[in-house]
Amino acid sequence: MTSMLHEGLLLLFRNRPTLAAELLSDALGLPLPAYSEARVESAELTEVVPTQYRADLVVLLLDGKPVFAIVVEVQLSRDEDKRKTWPLYLTSLRSRVGCPTALLVVAPNAAMARWCAQPIELGHPGFVLQPLVAGPDAIPVLVDEEEAREDPELAVLSAMAHGREEVGTSIARTVMAAVAGLEAERVRLYVDLAMSSLGEAARRALEALMGSGTYQYQSEFARKYVAQGLQEGLLKGREEGRQEGRQEGRQEGIHEGERAALFEVLDARGLEVDAAARERILACKDLAQLKVWLRKAATAESVQELFENESTVRKAVKRVRSTKAPKTRSKR
Repeated sequence: MTSMLHEGLLLLFRNRPTLAAELLSDALGLPLPAYSEARVESAELTEVVPTQYRADLVVLLLDGKPVFAIVVEVQLSRDEDKRKTWPLYLTSLRSRVGCPTALLVVAPNAAMARWCAQPIELGHPGFVLQPLVAGPDAIPVLVDEEEAREDPELAVLSAMAHGREEVGTSIARTVMAAVAGLEAERVRLYVDLAMSSLGEAARRALEALMGSGTYQYQSEFARKYVAQGLQEGLLKGREEGRQEGRQEGRQEGIHEGERAALFEVLDARGLEVDAAARERILACKDLAQLKVWLRKAATAESVQELFENESTVRKAVKRVRSTKAPKTRSKR
């Protein structure tokens, strides 16, 4: 069953076919012939075998004629049967287009990338397929807005590979800058993909900076997968976490996520958090209070503004409670 992450990654390569060639040459160091055009080809690989096989994506590089072909495979989980078909994809495609071919496996998860990179022994002497794998180590951490504008698909891919790391918020902000000027649906899709790839703290921090408490998916593509429950990979567990958070708001994990998001926003806005403020935030066990601070952090001019008026509010609440408390008489 396909997932939003799987299909989203493929869409990046469909929208920018040169992305496959860029990863092979720039990230993985594979020499490529000169080419003037890159286009997506049919992924049906049935000409030399009786059974129908279909790769995830095929990109053809041309210079008047085909000069190089790339089989792009997105791999999110272990599948030994898939590895068995990769050599067939290459030989079948080479037979069809009549030029050298290469296998590019995209695996945003580091452990999965290592598994995909294992050589495939064919049995014939010297016939060993070494998959070329674009994992987190090969996918750049893209935080330069100028570079991201030149290659927005690479910026989104960077977010999908590194969104759960400490730099996740910075990468996501870079994606926001990179998509400016693109057509509306493409902007919505790329922002959805970036947001779905962030860790909880980074996502909450970005939501606060965007002025929204809960991010709503904007593209039809993302809403389709959310509605169908196909939130595999980085999306898996997000809605479950939200539901559990509503039901079990007292859990320390929820408090920790709010604190981390608050620190992310303060850091992103360049507000200095002194030792006293940090200790106060870390000691807070009130989820509602943490949410108030997080909302304030999006517009506050200093960290001290987060704590303003709190003593007045507490005193007022205390007075109200005291007036409502029933009077008791001491027994004699």
